[in-house]
Amino acid sequence: MKKVLFLCHGNICRSPMAEFVFRHMAGERVYCESKAVSSEEIGNGIYPAAARMLQQKGVPFGGHRARQITRADYDAFDYIVVMEEYNLPRLWRIIGSDPAGKVHRLLDFTDTPGDIEDPWYSGNFEKVYEQIYAGCAALLEKITE
Repeated sequence: MKKVLFLCHGNICRSPMAEFVFRHMAGERVYCESKAVSSEEIGNGIYPAAARMLQQKGVPFGGHRARQITRADYDAFDYIVVMEEYNLPRLWRIIGSDPAGKVHRLLDFTDTPGDIEDPWYSGNFEKVYEQIYAGCAALLEKITE
């Protein structure tokens, strides 16, 4: 079974949204988790606006607490999926390098590669959800092809 780790800055908005969307799509075909590249939000739950968006879209979620990626996670997961380029410098400080080519941006699996904006700042949870959904669908297709 393939293992996917979704990462964003604090693990309270984008990466938990991706985790729950992907889990909802993939079922038991793929294992996934989400974590942060920073330590700022460790222990905090999913941001209320992100939770509301998942609820509106009918995506089950619950029990989430923000955690930070560790060096050991690099070896434990097949895919390390960041939300934006900005996440990479902090990721490299934690894991070192990416000799196995596991690190990708989520939207790079789609026909419109790029960054997923941080809705903590933009407030645009609808747009972010749509981008995450598209990225998760494309990633699942790649993994299960």
